Amino acid sequence: MIEVSSPTSTKTCVIYPFINNDVLALSPESRLEEAKGLALAINLDVVYCEAIKIKEIKPSTFFSRGVIERLLPIIVENEIKLMIFDGKLSPIQQRNLERELKIKVIDRTALILEIFGERAQTKEGSLQVELAHLTYQRSRLVRSWTHLERQRGGAGFLGGPGETQIELDRRLIDDKIVRIKKELEKVKQTRGLQRRARGKVPYPVVALVGYTNAGKSTLFNRLTQSDVMAADMLFATLDPTMRKVKLPAGTEVIFSDTVGFISDLPHELVMAFRATLEEVLAADIILHVRDVANSNHAAQRKDVLDVLESLGLSEIKHAANYFEVLNKADLLDESEYAHWQEKTLRHSRQILVSAENGDGCNKLLQAIEAQINADHINCYVSLPFSAGKIAAWLHEHTQVMNIENLEKDNIYSVRLSCEQFNRLQHMTQNLENIHIRKI
Repeated sequence: MIEVSSPTSTKTCVIYPFINNDVLALSPESRLEEAKGLALAINLDVVYCEAIKIKEIKPSTFFSRGVIERLLPIIVENEIKLMIFDGKLSPIQQRNLERELKIKVIDRTALILEIFGERAQTKEGSLQVELAHLTYQRSRLVRSWTHLERQRGGAGFLGGPGETQIELDRRLIDDKIVRIKKELEKVKQTRGLQRRARGKVPYPVVALVGYTNAGKSTLFNRLTQSDVMAADMLFATLDPTMRKVKLPAGTEVIFSDTVGFISDLPHELVMAFRATLEEVLAADIILHVRDVANSNHAAQRKDVLDVLESLGLSEIKHAANYFEVLNKADLLDESEYAHWQEKTLRHSRQILVSAENGDGCNKLLQAIEAQINADHINCYVSLPFSAGKIAAWLHEHTQVMNIENLEKDNIYSVRLSCEQFNRLQHMTQNLENIHIRKI
């Protein structure tokens, strides 16, 4: 139990209920601290926090009568107007808790949706958050409208009570959901076109994923020399950002910074942000940025892998294009630093870095480049002027790095995958005056 205070607006209490403490789950203290951080992220005045161990969940109010009676004087004494329940409440439980405690109650899903709604900057991000809000809100109409009913005329089985207010509101929400999904489908199509455009000059895509506040945006800024917002707060980044970078040996790639994950990430948000997260699915390299200075790094790692699995990347942790970036090395003491350094010697796909001071970042870029080049071939292709179709194919399907114009032909310096190289050889095997040489 902790009491905290901050000079902001609505006086709020944060309550985290727990039954069992799973080995890989966040500890109750850490989970409570995280929930407090979520509340502070939208400038709530958190005056009271408590992790409450319960024996069983009550269907009507979640908490037992004893817990409710103990919380009531705390709420009155601290003039609390809002309770953040760090878990999932059914609509009935939420309504009954509000009646018993005489304050507004929101659960973890509603809180995260509130943060996302405040932080989304682009049209796409706003649409995704609105869709998640409406999906969540639709299931909770019972809280406000169960007592209302509209009448409409009619005869026979059409007569009597007509469309209730809850049905009307649900229909209005459904109409909004359909409209937003159509707009997001256009966004998805645009993203698909952008990916295909990048495929014509196929820069490999490197996607950064990780638990919220693991340092993804700070690392992104360090690697790309950018100035994307990076702050010590949960969900500082919502809208995806992409930057082109030249790696140490000259290979050009596109880095993509994505939204952070969190334990119990609302299903509505995972589905709403699927269009954005498709950038991860299409990435050539996935960098899982971990905050190894955080005592809950193992639980956070599991949460991120669970979300990736829900997106269809169930075996990603064993894939050759998956790297774990062990960030915040600057916050480790000597023994912790030695421990993680030893781990990276045993696991080539784990790299210890500090996004803050740049330590290890060059090694990370080299590892990315080595992995990309392991799957690609650089070669010279000598084409006569008459081989226009082959030249067009090179421009569309490979990375053309240079063209040298000679008297009778052009020499293309290209970078392509092993599959594309075999395809090129097959296309040109019966054509004269075409020469291919690996670099």
